[in-house]
Amino acid sequence: MATETETFAFQAEINQLLSLIINTFYSNKEIFLRELISNSFTVTRDTSGEQLGRGTKMVLYLKDDQMEYLEERRIKDLVKKHSEFISYPISLWTEKTTEKEISDDEDEEEKKDTEEGKVEDVDEEKEEKEKKKKKIKEVSHEWNLVNKQKPIWMRKPEEINKEEYAAFYKSLTNDWEEHLAVKHFSVEGQLEFKAVLFVPKRAPFDLFDNKKKANNIKLYVRRVFIMDNCEELIPEYLSFVKGIVDSEDLPLNISRETLQQNKILKVIRKNLVKKCIELFFEIAENKEDYNKFYEAFSKNLKLGIHEDSQNRTKIAELLRYHSTKSGDELTSLKDYVTRMKEGQNEIYYITGESKKAVENSPFLEKLKKKGYEVIYMVDAIDEYAIGQLKEFEGKKLVSATKEGLKLDESEDEKKKQEELKEKFEGLCKVIKEVLGDKVEKVIVSDRVVDSPCCLVTGEYGWTANMERIMKAQALRDSSMAGYMSSKKTMEINPENAIMDELRKRADADKNDKSVKDLVMLLFETSLLTSGFSLEDPNTFGTRIHRMLKLGLSIDEDDEAPENDTDMPPLEDDAGESKMEEVD
Repeated sequence: MATETETFAFQAEINQLLSLIINTFYSNKEIFLRELISNSFTVTRDTSGEQLGRGTKMVLYLKDDQMEYLEERRIKDLVKKHSEFISYPISLWTEKTTEKEISDDEDEEEKKDTEEGKVEDVDEEKEEKEKKKKKIKEVSHEWNLVNKQKPIWMRKPEEINKEEYAAFYKSLTNDWEEHLAVKHFSVEGQLEFKAVLFVPKRAPFDLFDNKKKANNIKLYVRRVFIMDNCEELIPEYLSFVKGIVDSEDLPLNISRETLQQNKILKVIRKNLVKKCIELFFEIAENKEDYNKFYEAFSKNLKLGIHEDSQNRTKIAELLRYHSTKSGDELTSLKDYVTRMKEGQNEIYYITGESKKAVENSPFLEKLKKKGYEVIYMVDAIDEYAIGQLKEFEGKKLVSATKEGLKLDESEDEKKKQEELKEKFEGLCKVIKEVLGDKVEKVIVSDRVVDSPCCLVTGEYGWTANMERIMKAQALRDSSMAGYMSSKKTMEINPENAIMDELRKRADADKNDKSVKDLVMLLFETSLLTSGFSLEDPNTFGTRIHRMLKLGLSIDEDDEAPENDTDMPPLEDDAGESKMEEVD
């Protein structure tokens, strides 16, 4: 029975039309091949040519410079990348070469059949020994299933065991280790999608390399891979999280390479961030697992504090630090708050290069004496994070190294402090005159107990640690250092024996040369103990050497080094006076 058909003709040559479509719509040849695999179909009855019975036959004509797409490995990689999880099987006709071992008798069977008239009695055992074996190659062809991995996210989480998640994670990421934690969820509403997120056990060596791709989340639409380089899909601080997102109805451009609407990405991003943070809290329920996680990804959490204002409060609960009362264990800000003294309204912290560098800092002396706990923030990124995290659970975070540190004092302590301020007012003026612009002011301290003095920075300027970090940056903005490096305030300890003796000498003669040398030496040593760097370490070394000579009773006149004239003078006439020993 004849079938009536209606024919439509293109106004352009079909070859030109296909060329236009391929080269205009598709930026990547792989995308075009992906679309052929996942979307091709026929709408006419197969009545001529090769009878397929079922399916669609596509013939690709490749140019000479595109022959790589005929390689088995290349085709498998392409299918694995783009179409591994589609619902129907994809098989590849492959050639397989195997080695087969045969005897000489089998190989020369035909020759033996044609031989006539030659019969010889031979011992059977001897004949068997003389038989030789050889290997030949056999070539066979077979269909091999390429997309063996099934879309695990389409199943219910309660139906999937740990081993299945581990196998899927390794297939997805090519990691040889299993994942640390997994979050499998679906979102329903205005936008529907399913996702599986994995946290690896260790951080990659190039975690913060700007040249690597921004995230490890792969985007699928109906199990077909769309992209893995969408920077808007997840924030930078969560770039270590690996997984997939799959939706049935994401709006794509005509080539199905990218999403068309940014607002859709924002919805996905918001949900992914929320689920990632939930996953981190689930990891925190196991202390051992969380210690591994925090060791690997603590910098990412702190970067999140700096960048993610919406989730800053939640991320802050995940932070862990050493403190003056935590020993070798890490403590959270929430635990710190539960241990706060009665009447304490502030969280005290100190920043520095290492735990060893800050645990004996002069800034902690008064705080320790009064029983206040101080958090050690010794990671460089802590300076940036704490600049954004102003408070936690209504408690203001206060640096122990900046101005404005106020501790509860009794009336007797306040009265005593006022008396000491009045007593040391003259010495403060002398020190300020000697140091000049090196410090903004000199005051009597209420934060140091044992050390003779310390240097604090302004409440809103850089700390000594931040100044060190900024100086270490090769491409730093020097103009910023001018107004962010605040003037230093020198705080002296009135109960220290050195400062008390210095006060007596200054009161006796404020022009005493030894007083000036001692003030400079105290200033330079306090620079070091307060975390700053010396502008002129050579001059500081000269002062120390002079102190050693005094301690060893060596007269400076006995030695006349030739390079003395090259050293900058300590004071205008420092060479003419000797520094007197201070008891």
